[in-house]
Amino acid sequence: MTSNFAKKNSPPKIPSFLFPWLDVLALGSWGILMIKYWLTSKLYLLIHPDFFWLVISGGFGLLILCFFKAVELLSQLRKKTDNIAPNVQHLSVFPPGIGSSLLLITALLGLAIEPQVFSSQTALDRGITDFVSLTRSQPQSFRSNSRPEDRSIIDWVRTLNVYPEPDAYTGQKVKVQGFVIHPPNYSEEYIIISRFILTCCAADAYPVGLPVKLSQNRSAYPPDTWLEIEGQMITTDLGNKRQLTIEAQTITNIPKPKNPYDY
Repeated sequence: MTSNFAKKNSPPKIPSFLFPWLDVLALGSWGILMIKYWLTSKLYLLIHPDFFWLVISGGFGLLILCFFKAVELLSQLRKKTDNIAPNVQHLSVFPPGIGSSLLLITALLGLAIEPQVFSSQTALDRGITDFVSLTRSQPQSFRSNSRPEDRSIIDWVRTLNVYPEPDAYTGQKVKVQGFVIHPPNYSEEYIIISRFILTCCAADAYPVGLPVKLSQNRSAYPPDTWLEIEGQMITTDLGNKRQLTIEAQTITNIPKPKNPYDY
């Protein structure tokens, strides 16, 4: 009696002949997702441009596999074979259909949810207490051939890594772009202008930036606002240490760039 009741109330099983079509849908969805990220410039938010070709070729490769797999299954259907499963079975830790279903669901979520740029809160969570001296690469020497006002934030940070004495740069002109961070340990007339550095993919992105001294309260520039700041370098005492700081002279709101990361 119990056995019959369990059979009546058990969830319907997916017919086994549909399992190969789940593979087709999973391959196609992932291929479309990769190509979509490329065409909509969302790859800039996920991976270093040096690896774009891997994603693009992988996307087209998956679509080609999807096409040939679908042709194979349709051919088997026309022949009215009793078993349309592939002749060569792959080993899996999941029951039949589960692995393909998970891949399909993940791809559909990726198509529905847009990737987002890291926020100022992410930078705070990853630690910015020693911001100006933070970098994952430790060059033995670094020379920027550009004028001081042509240096990006990452150029300034690399220069400071080689020669960290802030007084050496006092009075130099500066013009940088980035997003705003409100460090909780800074007074209200200071912000940090920041960019995330990407070495491989978004998972290893880390923030670098420079303190900025404002002529007004920082509430006029909310966190995550993108700014272009022009001014000159000064030395200030922040966090109980001397730091190279931008004394802002001109502050301009700019739109969030298509590629918000630096390299």
